[in-house]
Amino acid sequence: MTRVSTPTRFKMAVLLWVSAYAWGQNSCDLNGDGAVNTTDINLAVSMTLGQSPCTANVAGPNVCTAVTVQRVVNASVAGGSCLSHWVSLTWTASVSANIAGYNVYRSTSPSGPFTKVNTQLVTGLNYVDLSVNAGQTYYYTATAVDTLGQESSQSGQTSTTVPTP
Repeated sequence: MTRVSTPTRFKMAVLLWVSAYAWGQNSCDLNGDGAVNTTDINLAVSMTLGQSPCTANVAGPNVCTAVTVQRVVNASVAGGSCLSHWVSLTWTASVSANIAGYNVYRSTSPSGPFTKVNTQLVTGLNYVDLSVNAGQTYYYTATAVDTLGQESSQSGQTSTTVPTP
């Protein structure tokens, strides 16, 4: 008698919380003095080089890269602003054994279809979705993926509306 192994979806316990962050103020005003100028550019460079703690919310929460510096420079030169919108998702770890990571799915409708938004497995317990639009409501679910590549069914759904502006 030959035993045939059939892949099955494994159960998981993933609880999903969501919080949306949108900066209605000029997020390039890093020192909060009401203007984007050389002081903010220097602060962005210092944060990017690790000389100051990264508290910028220009390209995402606590993201300090060359993109952050360039956006602050552009806002300073053009006298403009750089409003940022993103959704930060957090969940609890799956209780299943051998979890390799998680996938995050998003839809603009509670009934789907849901599209995977991460390009690589998320190995932590949070994900920041930077590709959102102000005023849009998004619905999210998550799945756990084990070391054999088996993906669980989707978690319960959560939603958020990204503020405007």
